[in-house]
Amino acid sequence: MSKLKSESGTITSVINGKIATISFYHPNHNALPSSLLNQLAQSIDKFGKNESIHVIVLKSEGEKTFCAGANFDELLTIKSEEEGKLFFSGFAKVINAIRLARQPVIGRIQGKAIGGAVGLAAACDYCFATKDASLKLSELSIGIGPFVIAPAVQRKVGLSAFTELAFNPSTFKSAYWAAERGLYQSVLDDIEALDSTVENFCKQLADYSFIALCEIKKYLWNETKHWDSLLLSQAEISGKLIVDTQTKEAINKIKFDNKAR
Repeated sequence: MSKLKSESGTITSVINGKIATISFYHPNHNALPSSLLNQLAQSIDKFGKNESIHVIVLKSEGEKTFCAGANFDELLTIKSEEEGKLFFSGFAKVINAIRLARQPVIGRIQGKAIGGAVGLAAACDYCFATKDASLKLSELSIGIGPFVIAPAVQRKVGLSAFTELAFNPSTFKSAYWAAERGLYQSVLDDIEALDSTVENFCKQLADYSFIALCEIKKYLWNETKHWDSLLLSQAEISGKLIVDTQTKEAINKIKFDNKAR
């Protein structure tokens, strides 16, 4: 097991036979700062190039929230468009690391997925979730948009469902809604059932031909070679919007409202 620590958050990697499990944690509902995003991308990239690893599992720690998306504390410190682009490029790096990994990446979603977290789930090649894994794209509510993750989300759920998510930033969609639109492949009753199902599925998958797994993975991501540049250009849009005064005020209001609850 290896563990990378950063700003009170961690990236933990465990190898069990041909299966590598990468888990991330941050005390603020697993909201991701740029340091953790970069380390997460590096971890996925490392295992993605390792031919002895046939399956990668992506998960977070805790029981209630899979990931609250971007870390608001860091968003409030961004003072320039370039800093903003650099921050949102962190999500681009993770999505592209999943895309470029030779083997399938399996998402284990145990709770709510908000904002950028929906993009991480959508980027996974196959996702298992609990019935508590509701989701929303909250970006518009703070004055930005889900630009970086849009290609990954739209690729999975289609333009209509993505539009529904993007224009309703305060509304959670259920795990069953996500499953009906192809974002989750299976919804389980609880975390115990989730972990058992993920373990059994990955063990079976890991025993198959590595070359065949790689070829299927390659096919799934056909026509996405331009994403290296596309997601970075999308990050530039978010970077421009995040420095707006109205956006900063919206983030502060949400933080204040959350503390008051």
